[in-house]
Amino acid sequence: MTTIEKTTLTPITDTMLDGFRNSFEQDSTVKTAQNAVTQTTIEDVALVRDVVQSTDFTFSTRLDEWKVANQKQSGRCWLFAALNMLRVPAMKKMNVKEFEFSQNWAMFWDKFERANWFLQHIINTADCEVDDRTVAFLLTDPIGDGGQWNMFVNVVKKHGLVPKTVMPETQSSSCTAKMNMILRWKLRDGAEQLRANGADMEAIRGEILSGVWRILCIHLGTPPKTFMWQWQDKDKKFQRKGEMTPLEFANEYIETPLDEYVCVVNDPRESSPLMTTYTVDCLGNVVGGDLVKYLNIDTNAMKALTQKMLEDGKPVWMGCDVGKMFRRDIGIWDAALFDFESVYGTRLGLNKAQRLEYHQTLMTHAMLFTGVDVHNDVPVKWRVENSWGDDGVGEKGFHAMNDSWFDEYMFEVAIEKKYLSSEMLSAWDEEPTVLSPWDPMGSLAK
Repeated sequence: MTTIEKTTLTPITDTMLDGFRNSFEQDSTVKTAQNAVTQTTIEDVALVRDVVQSTDFTFSTRLDEWKVANQKQSGRCWLFAALNMLRVPAMKKMNVKEFEFSQNWAMFWDKFERANWFLQHIINTADCEVDDRTVAFLLTDPIGDGGQWNMFVNVVKKHGLVPKTVMPETQSSSCTAKMNMILRWKLRDGAEQLRANGADMEAIRGEILSGVWRILCIHLGTPPKTFMWQWQDKDKKFQRKGEMTPLEFANEYIETPLDEYVCVVNDPRESSPLMTTYTVDCLGNVVGGDLVKYLNIDTNAMKALTQKMLEDGKPVWMGCDVGKMFRRDIGIWDAALFDFESVYGTRLGLNKAQRLEYHQTLMTHAMLFTGVDVHNDVPVKWRVENSWGDDGVGEKGFHAMNDSWFDEYMFEVAIEKKYLSSEMLSAWDEEPTVLSPWDPMGSLAK
């Protein structure tokens, strides 16, 4: 290992500041930029009009004929995207124009299961110092709102689903900050108890989970064991299924083969070879559930798989770095949507791999692909269903993603196994490499 000799830190000098000041004052271009940005947003100034004018909302394949949902002030994007995907065939089966599964139900069980997941990892690391990096990582955010595709499947397989009318939204499901603050407090207190009383860990774990259950029920409502399911279809005919359990409801109305889906990612770092599987240490929610597992493939291969599923009429769940090169009101993503370098007159570099390595990018949001525009067999843009409501967000909550953005900021899609090549399937069956808990490929769960 090479030892890097430490040098004396260099302070900022008056001479240096004078140089910066003179250079700035003598640059008419940067003075114009200053005049503009001090009066309006940097995005308004840096927006590339040519990109906006060349991007429309027409697609050669478009699946959506429904309204978008709204996760409001919560980080439940991964649940909304997955439930939005499942509701399409469910609406057809029920013969209804509008339907939503309960996002509150799915979040309740994810939170409760994730509390137990956290406690189990605290027990597993009880012999480590409290400032051990893994322990510190666990304590930093014991119970965030985010999640991964496999975590969604774990919740559904164990707890089923219910209609939104059976467990509707609450103030806390739509605005999770205060509830999460209390849950983090409870779990950190629980972690201290577990680490201080090794002999009584199981009894203490039960007491902690009892408290978590009470907190969740107070904020989100108590999840029902059974419910009466009846509805009026779009032909105005009354339908009644009768008393059902959440698992019976899920088995009846989930047409998508969840167990047949795998997550493929594009991670271009040299430390992450293509056609190799990965998992992230400590990432998950249900103890005993399926592993969060990725197959790393080339971005063009990811596009081809996504395009094929869309052309077969199947929306595609995905994870990306949503805020980069994105204009929310007009609903466009493009790798060159903003020319920040010209406005500031300074370099803003880094390629996709370097952005991952230097903490400039990571997965921040999950959404649903519902269309693609293909010219001469090549995708040029993608239609995206978001979960931020339809007021002032793109085209009534739907967005256009130019293909250049897919290359730079798309990281993950959930693909049905039958679309994978034999080489991909063979690679998928290999044991995954375990990435560190803090690796950016686990960020969507935070």
